[in-house]
Amino acid sequence: MQASGSADVHILESADEAAASCSAFILKALSDALSSAGRATIAVSGGSSPKLLFADMAKAEFDWTNVHVFWVDERCVPPDRSESNFKLASDNWLSPAAVPPQNLHRVYGELDPLQGAQKYVADIKAFFELKEGEMPVFDVLHRGMGPDAHTASLFPGEPLIDDTAGIAANVWVEKFQMHRVTLLPGVLKAAKQTVLQVSGLEKADALKEVLQGSEDLMKYPCQIASRQPNAAWFLDKAAASKL
Repeated sequence: MQASGSADVHILESADEAAASCSAFILKALSDALSSAGRATIAVSGGSSPKLLFADMAKAEFDWTNVHVFWVDERCVPPDRSESNFKLASDNWLSPAAVPPQNLHRVYGELDPLQGAQKYVADIKAFFELKEGEMPVFDVLHRGMGPDAHTASLFPGEPLIDDTAGIAANVWVEKFQMHRVTLLPGVLKAAKQTVLQVSGLEKADALKEVLQGSEDLMKYPCQIASRQPNAAWFLDKAAASKL
């Protein structure tokens, strides 16, 4: 089905099927990037839904040699903590699939949040060889959505939602009493392919507003770069039940 705008929406029976379909789509996009450029870049998110995705990607017969992995956002915790988005990806995908360690560009969540954000920005600028004012262009940028319509670590009302010039920043998430580092809207908008994976009945109301409601990025941050032709949604029936 088509969302408001022209995003591509795939509705699957279950969260497992949505994850498998999302995995196949991502692997195809990465394969295309490898064929055309010799390397591919992907930025991934954390949370409950990606665990299924990562497990599926780990089982794929795929050459990860020239795939570079970044993070859409990260909790400001050490990489061995259960809350770490890096750990989630590492345990369920990167280690089992033997993705080369030198290809992993993590957020250093164990640093002071401001320092962690600054280091991440510096690492991204160096990898993409960015000139002043340029944005990194990820081949695939994988995102989720919370029941409050947040995406990355951009929550409703967050002033950084208006920051289209920055690459990444530290943010205090009052709801969870936690510092995080997140990519900013300019980067989300610049991605070649946006992939959104959402499952669960608790997200149905927010999803309806994000896909079909009036645009209000401050109230529904997940509307950022998610209703355009290069955005593909992978939903289970529960999440899509209000569409």
